[in-house]
Amino acid sequence: MQRAKTIENLPTSVDAQRDAVLRAQRTMGKIILGKDEQISLALACLLARGHLLIEDLPGLGKTILAQSLARTLGLTFRRIQFTSDMLPADIIGVSVFRQDSGKFEFQPGPVFSQLVLADEVNRATPKAQSALLEAMEEYQVSVDGETRPLPKPFFVVATQNPGDQIGTFPLPESQLDRFLMRVAIGYPDETSEREIIAGDDRRQLLDDIEAAMAPETLVELQKAVRKQHVSAALIDYVQALVRHTRESADIEIGLSPRGAQALVAAARARSFIENHSGVYPDDIQAVFASVAGHRLKPAGSTRFRSPSELCQHVLDSVAIP
Repeated sequence: MQRAKTIENLPTSVDAQRDAVLRAQRTMGKIILGKDEQISLALACLLARGHLLIEDLPGLGKTILAQSLARTLGLTFRRIQFTSDMLPADIIGVSVFRQDSGKFEFQPGPVFSQLVLADEVNRATPKAQSALLEAMEEYQVSVDGETRPLPKPFFVVATQNPGDQIGTFPLPESQLDRFLMRVAIGYPDETSEREIIAGDDRRQLLDDIEAAMAPETLVELQKAVRKQHVSAALIDYVQALVRHTRESADIEIGLSPRGAQALVAAARARSFIENHSGVYPDDIQAVFASVAGHRLKPAGSTRFRSPSELCQHVLDSVAIP
């Protein structure tokens, strides 16, 4: 189990805590080049107490993003490589009989960590994928009739390859809904890619990361995020967006009430990072595609084929109050 080097004199005031978040952004920006938006969204997801799904082609830095999150935030970290022969016990743990004591002793699995990287989660069968459902929703696991709490804070950062690639098992809608956000890394710009090719290995740079905060500070930040003011007009805007996803002819399945809650939670975190006095419509718009894209099911007749296009269509169709 890994933990990043921590810093002394951890921040206590809200302003100092926000500075710690900005410091974390800058640190991660040195590892993940040219992806400031994705870094900001990933941090917002964890500040909102959500789980993160990173979907893209192999080799674009999905795993490095998860590792840098854990090290920058000072979290204990375990990586699980999902494969087609994986069993739930490989994730949760198993009870082992101890001959000297004559009793079974539970051996915790890798899920008992503050940040769990479920790498290539859609390469495992649905049976193995389901082992994460209780952990992600209830922050606990049930083994041999006993419920065991997970560490605090607890996050799952999962990566998955595009569903049209060989050897993948699509995540069911119920599990996709457990992820607060889904982000894509995308190819780097030419300048960043040149620096990646000519520079040091990004994994080696991870060893030099110093944590911008302790886990206890992250918990306090999450509390501060939940206090970000949300006006009645902003709630009207969220409801209008949600209503449009349910009524639009381009969408077969719209956002649920839990999806609406996720949208507000993510916008609160983005508002906090941007140092806004409250949640603004542009905070909602900035996180909308990441929160809603994996929850919306396009209608068969729609002309919008990608989640980003569909989400932009929803934003363009609903007026800001």
